[in-house]
Amino acid sequence: QVQLVESGGGLVQAGGSLRLSCAASGRTFSSYRMGWFRQAPGKGREFVAAISWSGGNTYYADSVKGRFTISMDTAKNTMYLQLNSLNPEDTAVYYCAAGPGNTYVHWGQGTQVTVSS
Repeated sequence: QVQLVESGGGLVQAGGSLRLSCAASGRTFSSYRMGWFRQAPGKGREFVAAISWSGGNTYYADSVKGRFTISMDTAKNTMYLQLNSLNPEDTAVYYCAAGPGNTYVHWGQGTQVTVSS
């Protein structure tokens, strides 16, 4: 059974940083793309960033480009999202996801990121 477990969320002041982790287990992910999504209160879920399992290809939403960095540690089956220069608009529940190609079929439970002004 595939499991994705996020951690690292919390409360931070505007301008601060956080690092989110997503530990993956339950299958071989080498053909998968991994991604981060977020959902703010009253809004739909939006794409944040994605990475191929090998780490060779990365993708970012325009709203986070230059501030967030996605990375993989395949030895630990763990994906990371470094969040820098946070602002209150980044407040959301952040979810990690995994799937073949650009289709995400497995989702974590989410971790809350709250940025105070």
